[in-house]
Amino acid sequence: MARGKLRIYLGAAPGVGKTYAMLSEAHRRVERGTDCVVAFVEHHGRPRTEVMLHGLEQIQRRELEYRDTVFTEMDVDAVLERKPAVVLVDELAHTNVPGSRNTKRWQDVEELLDAGITVISTVNIQHLESLGDVVESITGVRQKETVPDEVVRRADQIELVDMSPHALRRRMAHGNIYKPDKVDASLSNYFRLGNLTALRELALLWVADRVDEYLQEYRSEHRVSKIWGSRERIVVGLTGGPEGRTLIRRAARLAEKGAGGEVLAVYIARSDGLTSGSPKELAVQRTLVEELGGTFHHVLGEDIPSALLEFARGVNATQIVVGTSRRKAWQYIFGPGVGATVAVDSGPDLDVHIVTHEEAAKGRGLPVARGARLERSRVIWGWLAGVVGPALLTLLLTHVDVHLGLANDVLLFLTLTVAAALLGGLLPALASAAFGSVLLNWFFTPPVDRLTIADPKNIVALVVFLLVAVSVASVVDLAARRTHQAARLRAESEILSFLAGSVLRGETTLDALLERVRETFAMDGVALLERESETDPWTCTGSVGDVSPPARPEDADVDMPVGDHMALALSGRVLPAEDRRVLAAFAAQAAVVLDRQRLQSQAEHARKLAEGNRIRTALLAAVSHDLRTPLAGIKASVTSLRSDDVEWSDEDQAELLAGIEEGADRLDHLIGNLLDMSRVQTGTVRPLIREIDLDEVVPMALVGVSEDSVVLDIPEDLPMVAVDPGLLERSVANIVENAVKYNPDGEPVLVSASALGDRVEIRVADRGPGVPDEAKERIFEPFQRYGDAPRGTGVGLGLAVARGFAEENGGTLDAEDTPGGGMTMVLTVPTAAGHLPAPPDLPAAVTS
Repeated sequence: MARGKLRIYLGAAPGVGKTYAMLSEAHRRVERGTDCVVAFVEHHGRPRTEVMLHGLEQIQRRELEYRDTVFTEMDVDAVLERKPAVVLVDELAHTNVPGSRNTKRWQDVEELLDAGITVISTVNIQHLESLGDVVESITGVRQKETVPDEVVRRADQIELVDMSPHALRRRMAHGNIYKPDKVDASLSNYFRLGNLTALRELALLWVADRVDEYLQEYRSEHRVSKIWGSRERIVVGLTGGPEGRTLIRRAARLAEKGAGGEVLAVYIARSDGLTSGSPKELAVQRTLVEELGGTFHHVLGEDIPSALLEFARGVNATQIVVGTSRRKAWQYIFGPGVGATVAVDSGPDLDVHIVTHEEAAKGRGLPVARGARLERSRVIWGWLAGVVGPALLTLLLTHVDVHLGLANDVLLFLTLTVAAALLGGLLPALASAAFGSVLLNWFFTPPVDRLTIADPKNIVALVVFLLVAVSVASVVDLAARRTHQAARLRAESEILSFLAGSVLRGETTLDALLERVRETFAMDGVALLERESETDPWTCTGSVGDVSPPARPEDADVDMPVGDHMALALSGRVLPAEDRRVLAAFAAQAAVVLDRQRLQSQAEHARKLAEGNRIRTALLAAVSHDLRTPLAGIKASVTSLRSDDVEWSDEDQAELLAGIEEGADRLDHLIGNLLDMSRVQTGTVRPLIREIDLDEVVPMALVGVSEDSVVLDIPEDLPMVAVDPGLLERSVANIVENAVKYNPDGEPVLVSASALGDRVEIRVADRGPGVPDEAKERIFEPFQRYGDAPRGTGVGLGLAVARGFAEENGGTLDAEDTPGGGMTMVLTVPTAAGHLPAPPDLPAAVTS
């Protein structure tokens, strides 16, 4: 079944005519033969609106009683049963009366849409959830009824019902919106001219953004590459240099000249890392763009002019702002520059502004900085091989009385050129080729000692030498650069593989990941900064290293943004652009790890809440029966004793008093277990550990059971234990009481103890029905009673309290099968320091 369509009439304030426009649309559809009904329309006593309801079928509302008052709400079931083609539902953000099918009316509308019914509704801009704080700051009134923005954004049609503030106030003054007794108060409060103007602007901007989304979707679906100048969008091309601030401010002034202008600053980094802007400067420029209301974008591209134009056309920009080139005059031999190329290739639909600045023509270094890829020592050796090597070779050949011939001399010089390329890259090799050709011409090509060449064959030889030297140097340099790139990519792949594995395994903690970042990039310190909103200060959620974390990302040497409100800040040195690719992966992983930790914390908190809710539910069940049973017995006995129409004998009175005492003891025991369980669950148990002998504690725990029901076997030579005597006594008492409860009549429970290494075991064995292996852990959960234990014998807390107190003592409590049938509870507690048992005396045959 196809989903129904949603049409929304959006207004800036009550009274602009949303409901009237909705009813007018309904009449038009009915006239065209559409099955259109009114599910809920509130006319608020406005005559013109009420008249518009005439002629439209209305579905009977559902009546609900709440706090002695009858309310009417939309009957969703009746609408679904009627199943019209179009239904009118007023006030989309309305909160339904308790007892309704859904809490919010927009949820009712979602059901109708899922049923294939087209819905026409209304909503005011102040009811959008994301604008609640803004509307409150404007009007001073917090809207309690809201609707999620996504619900409204998903509407197939949004029509703005607009009215000027002055016209709306006139409608209010004429009594067309509220009753006369509310007009003056409304005009002087919510309907002030400033409030209405601000709300109207808010509505217009929100609808404009939605229209812009529609336009982007249409251009994407229809592959429209031509720019449509529907609004001024100004793209600023940044290089990472200080001139970027001037360009951003210039673009902001251009945007202010046109209504709704937008500034998009973009930094395009070469994916091969040959160019890199200052990360610190880019961070400052990003902050400046955001303060001026623009957005910052980071794009990778092989060809910077093409990438800049592609980005501008992708966002439907109308203007591009770039700076005057920082190149010196001689550097234009390498090309016309980014600004000039963008201006030529922009076409008629993009205006390009080339803005001058203080950094113009100051130079930006050689366009190809391949040497920077190599270690300084290799570059130095390359220049020595390329410049000093040919000089030494010339000195050697001119002072040795051996004539190798020009061809062999050329090969020797070519060898030095290749060596210079291998060591220092292309520039030393080019210098070696040029210097070597001059030396060959002066010293080895007739006529010698002159820069002239007599034999044309020698000219060909020198030219071929120069060409071969340049070609070989280029190939060698290219191979060296490819090797460098391959090694770097291999390192990056290893790092990314580590990150991917940590994501899948969920092993990395935030501190460990930040330490990995610090080690990978050789930084002094790494910190993850976060803030709630654009106006809130940055807070450090994690940091490693010796330096104190920066207060803002801009204060760090390197910062990598993660979304809008998180950034990874590094201190120590400035990273090249090629390192920022891996850093971006680390930053994204840091955000994932932080979210995972928070989700784990929330899950643990939710688990504790769920456990608490389960315990409370079980407690209510226990109170409803197990606690009321002894109370009922006490109440009955007291009532009998106080009865005036019956004379009780001494034996009867004693029996009734004994019943009261027994019921009180049961209540005291139950409440004591409940309080103990509460202490265990809330973590308020504070054990007072001291050294004590078991024979001082265990007999005290058997006071509550009859002497003939327990057999005690505690050796006198047991070592002392380090426990809280009170907690240990309660644990043993609960275990013994549970064992006696399930033990057959006439069969005593065996309580024994033994030393085992640095622990002492207390074993309580019964001959009862036992517990299967799959249920042995479940019996230690609160409010669990295994088998057919009769009601009134307890609330199932004894073993849970016993295990909780055992763990507080640093011990354990587990269940085992008793040989021959039954169950044995094994309670282990730590031995006191210095009281470990001596090894037993074994026969010599065994020890040997």
